[in-house]
Amino acid sequence: MKNITITLPEDVVRWLQIKAAADERSVSKWLAELLESMQRQEDEYEIAMKRFLTRAREPRKIEWIDGHKPTREELYDRPGLR
Repeated sequence: MKNITITLPEDVVRWLQIKAAADERSVSKWLAELLESMQRQEDEYEIAMKRFLTRAREPRKIEWIDGHKPTREELYDRPGLR
């Protein structure tokens, strides 16, 4: 672990102390857990985005039911519009 020093307005410090105390943690531990959670979310988002972009480049194979491709008329047949 590495120590850092931050400067915050007094009202923010008071709010932070109250939040940490409500969770029965020190301010340092509360902030560390909050920042670790934010880091995890960001990492997960980046992994998911890379996975999506990789899949988006690959053409999708369409599986037709019984190997039958629908005709244009079948695709655009709208019973409610007759």
